[in-house]
Amino acid sequence: QCGTWLARVSCGPGQKACDPRRRRDAGGRGGVYEHLGGAPRRRKLYCATKYHLQIHPNGKIDGSLEENNPYSIMEITAVDVGVVAIKGLFSGRYLAMNDKGRLYASELFNKECEFVERIHELGYNTYASRHHSTEQLPPPGGAAGRRRASAKRQWYVSINGKGRPRRGFKTRSTDKASLFLPRVLGHKDHEMVRRLRESQSAHHHTHPHSGRERRRRRSHSRLGITRPSQWT
Repeated sequence: QCGTWLARVSCGPGQKACDPRRRRDAGGRGGVYEHLGGAPRRRKLYCATKYHLQIHPNGKIDGSLEENNPYSIMEITAVDVGVVAIKGLFSGRYLAMNDKGRLYASELFNKECEFVERIHELGYNTYASRHHSTEQLPPPGGAAGRRRASAKRQWYVSINGKGRPRRGFKTRSTDKASLFLPRVLGHKDHEMVRRLRESQSAHHHTHPHSGRERRRRRSHSRLGITRPSQWT
């Protein structure tokens, strides 16, 4: 469905239709990612505070100084224009932010797992909660109309200088702790991913239909059906 979300406009006489917003990559100077669908991007989110964001299987979120930590390998998937879901590949959990501004790891994808991804100078990105922010009342008088666009202050994913997540309402897009560089995986990272896939594949082939087979046996037992010899 990625062809339905791009609004096309004419670039000028004799030119083909184009996207009204210029496409930008991680080296761009501002803007949003405009990809949608497709395979997730596997990246390590390196914070400007020198920590890699990591998601633990127990639901904890923090930063790691290790270069080859499996819990810092993320799968970033676009769920809407400029909106992504961030999942820990080895933990199997999604990065999320609740209405108190706390980061946590969710077993299931929900609306708190949606983050607005914006690109800033030098290739750093920010990730703001799509659904939680601070409401700011506009000042009285004629300035209300001018301030209407900034009536909400966004809450950002942020890792401080001690590797701890900051509460969303304490963050700014310009904070060092809110800037992340999406790093491509290195050789050791790819090796860890390969071993993970191999172990998952081995487990699947060892017990491919164990639950289904148990249910079938119970059903046959209740009906008094004897298993033919070729089934064994």
